Amino acid sequence: MLMASLRRSGGSLIVTIPQSYIEQNQLEAGAVLSVEISGAELRLKPAARVGALAELLAATPKGLQRVSGLG
Repeated sequence: MLMASLRRSGGSLIVTIPQSYIEQNQLEAGAVLSVEISGAELRLKPAARVGALAELLAATPKGLQRVSGLG
């Protein structure tokens, strides 16, 4: 079992994420994690990444028709 420590920063407590988890999930400073609280249990996991519109359009397979002029 991995252990993490808490430290104080201003009025908040900060948890230290073990390096093995950072590497396994390809995290870096500034990464967004989702937080789930269930009783005394706290679950952290990488948040689903939402791509920018340009990235999503670039990933659209060629030949698909786009809808225009709705409304």
